[in-house]
Amino acid sequence: MYDLVVVGAGPYGLSIAAHAARAGLDVKVFGRPMASWLDHMPPGMFLKSEPWASNLSDPDGAHTLAAYAETLGTPSRHGVPVPVRFFAAYGLWFARRAAPPADEREVVSVRPGPGGFVLTTADGEPVVARTVALAVGVMPFVDVPDALRGLPAELASHSSHHADLGRFAGRDVTVVGAGQAALETAALLAEQGTSVRVVARSSALNWNTLPPPLERPLPERLRGPHTGLGCGWKNWLYAEAPGAFRRLPAATRARVFTSALGPAGAWWLRERFEGAVEVRLGERVAAAQPAGGGLRLGLAGADGTRTEVETDHVIAATGFTPALDRLGLLAPELRGSLATVGGSEGPEASGLFESSYPGLFLAGLLSAPSFGPSMRFVYGATYTAERLVRGVRRRLGASGGAPRLIPQRAGAEKLPARGRPAGAAP
Repeated sequence: MYDLVVVGAGPYGLSIAAHAARAGLDVKVFGRPMASWLDHMPPGMFLKSEPWASNLSDPDGAHTLAAYAETLGTPSRHGVPVPVRFFAAYGLWFARRAAPPADEREVVSVRPGPGGFVLTTADGEPVVARTVALAVGVMPFVDVPDALRGLPAELASHSSHHADLGRFAGRDVTVVGAGQAALETAALLAEQGTSVRVVARSSALNWNTLPPPLERPLPERLRGPHTGLGCGWKNWLYAEAPGAFRRLPAATRARVFTSALGPAGAWWLRERFEGAVEVRLGERVAAAQPAGGGLRLGLAGADGTRTEVETDHVIAATGFTPALDRLGLLAPELRGSLATVGGSEGPEASGLFESSYPGLFLAGLLSAPSFGPSMRFVYGATYTAERLVRGVRRRLGASGGAPRLIPQRAGAEKLPARGRPAGAAP
């Protein structure tokens, strides 16, 4: 029986595994390292975050993006965007040097078991663990507008479904959304000769500004401190104090999570986008019907006007929502027992990232409703990894030898469970 099984081998999963191994836990990692970054983002994309805010986390802080860049003789500089493929290569380098080897099989089921959990891999093998950390990334939580659901894949897709946009060269594509994924996807399409338009509900596109130098006079730093999520004191709260965010009322957290850091394009993308992409603002996709090998989209304006657009394909760059009902790998009795944040479908987590089901820990997007927007970014991995592993050790306990499952200590953070299954650890 493993002390900890980590499901997912992206930035959060690898960081957690690195800390768990250093802590002496018998840890198993499932997932292909950096799979989402390699399989779901086309060449030519860049990170929106600064290089120094894009580190995976190991206990010594030695395996940073800058350290990887140095091995290649490539400078890592503030204000210079990082290519997604470079970042994926960094993640693979981190996986080889700082984390236990990953088992690349997919975990298809997690269910309660004696003394912990039973996980089942895609080839049917059961794996037993005392604790589990879900670091499943964003792919289970894809958001697509209602009007586009049920359409065949050749006509409609999500922006995360494309590792290569070449199939759309010379065609007509409509991109839905106003965030970085939508704007960068549209720019890449235009640059390869695709006729592309962006449709967005918002009345205007928002663009981030060029970040100021890291070294600035004290008054400027006090007015707008640098953080891993951008400059400003509100961003500082999100980036540097997730624990304080978690202490906000649940309804406030649910509201802020869905509205903070709204859609915006990176400063370095604006010149490539403007003038190259048609933009239709204040409209939403109300209907979509196959027509002549393509799609006829019915667009509804904020003022009630209705128009139609014919296109070969529509790409929804409409983000991800960490709703429990989309987490199909959790057994229904386990999924249904988890407490949620406010009126949302996002799971609640303790200050050490433990869900309301003892021994089940949450990381990345799954923990964002509890800890705030930083958990939607690589930057949150550093805050998460050390604390989550501390939570695992607390759950297991320590008695000189192998960790063992013990009751939660008096005074430790504890969450109410909805219908906790019989036999679960207290």
